[in-house]
Amino acid sequence: MKKTKINEAHYILKGKMVEFCGWDLPVQYSGVNTEHMAVRTTGGIFDVSHMGEVWFRGREALKAVQHIISNDASKLQPGRIQYAGLLTESGCFVDDLLVYMMKENEYLLVVNAANIEKDFQWMKKHAARFDVLVENRSEEYSQIAVQGPTAEKLVQEFAEIDLKPMGYYHFAQGRVQGMDAIVSRTGYTGEDGFEIYFKSDAAAASKLFLDLAGKGEKYDALPAGLGARDTLRLEAKMALYGNDIDDSHTVLEADLGWILKLKKEEPFIGQEALLRQKQEGIRRKLVGFELVDQGIARHGYPITVQGREFGAVTSGTFAPFLRRAIGLAYLPLEHSAIGSEFQVGIREKTVTAKVVETPFYKRNK
Repeated sequence: MKKTKINEAHYILKGKMVEFCGWDLPVQYSGVNTEHMAVRTTGGIFDVSHMGEVWFRGREALKAVQHIISNDASKLQPGRIQYAGLLTESGCFVDDLLVYMMKENEYLLVVNAANIEKDFQWMKKHAARFDVLVENRSEEYSQIAVQGPTAEKLVQEFAEIDLKPMGYYHFAQGRVQGMDAIVSRTGYTGEDGFEIYFKSDAAAASKLFLDLAGKGEKYDALPAGLGARDTLRLEAKMALYGNDIDDSHTVLEADLGWILKLKKEEPFIGQEALLRQKQEGIRRKLVGFELVDQGIARHGYPITVQGREFGAVTSGTFAPFLRRAIGLAYLPLEHSAIGSEFQVGIREKTVTAKVVETPFYKRNK
């Protein structure tokens, strides 16, 4: 298995290690529910170094980025970030990603760990006609996410950047514990928080993680693993590639129409298919639900709508903060309204679920 440069710290902190997308990563330290509640109420510290970093540099960097993403990167300024889709010709997902505008003619695209090589090859292929250098520099970077109400105070103890004026989906470059870093106000938990990108050896990377965990005790912030990251993102209705979004569901079906800029100057891959689908209308839609009956609807559990089988749960859990069983699933459009009921098969029984408003959880700002 591949190891992040922070790997040693996880063993020192007695993390429960698992294989995830080929990486040796902690699923939990003190427990998924404990870590989830810490992020919601105080803070959590995550190693997310398995994520991928692909750089676009050159005279036509913006044109190349515009061609491959669904959002409009021309609206970005240095220090700003966008969420976008990397799409197939049919308007479905190759991946979802973040786009950082570093400066004129230079962009950083952050992709999912499972898709790094696939995304990189896709990007190179479709950017080939532009005057741009596309580089996969994922192995150079470590990334730590600090999330939760105390995240700003905790990260500020290590960062020379003034974090207070930094807005959501903004970033700055500066030093963190003596290392050059990119610090962004972003995250995958539904809470305020920061993601720190930096290049260092394993000793310095582990030291920063351990020092954050040590200083975090002052703020009741805990090291947190993959388990809490998943339950947190689901409460906030943040899509997971491979579960909720994939290469067989379009952006419109995934209820992510806000990341589509169908009238931007540079045509993008999948645009024609999505324009056509928008005119014709979608037939299915990703919705949030909660169980009416007892049980937990897990990923892959079958769904029945008025006696007819219709796909499966894409994500599901018992939400630690909300204290109820929630999930996401694609439903026929005519059965996707708030309050609509359907059935989920859980082992040998069938339970009732109802469509609810999302996100399930929204933090108080």
